Amino acid sequence: MSRVRKTPRFEKSPRAIHRSNLPKSYDKREGNLVAALDWSQYPGVESIPGKVSGAWVLKGTRTPVKVVFENLEAGMTVDEVIEQFPVTREQIEGLMAFVARSLETVPAHG
Repeated sequence: MSRVRKTPRFEKSPRAIHRSNLPKSYDKREGNLVAALDWSQYPGVESIPGKVSGAWVLKGTRTPVKVVFENLEAGMTVDEVIEQFPVTREQIEGLMAFVARSLETVPAHG
């Protein structure tokens, strides 16, 4: 008998990410919202040429934002992400809050 993980995808997620809430710039090739957000508007991340190929990473780390979200989406808890990567709870909660605020400003598509 297999054990079903009952951990939510995102701890304290203010609302679910639904395709109808995606911005027009949603990158269908990558299939994720992370690539479509304007990360330059969030001071908790940085993109430096030559550091992780210029990917958006959590400030002061080499941990890409995309990797954090991929692992959360795959079912890891925030605590598990913190154990696996050099990130803090505050950094992850800041990312989540930024995404939630960004989705609130995106018009729904019909």
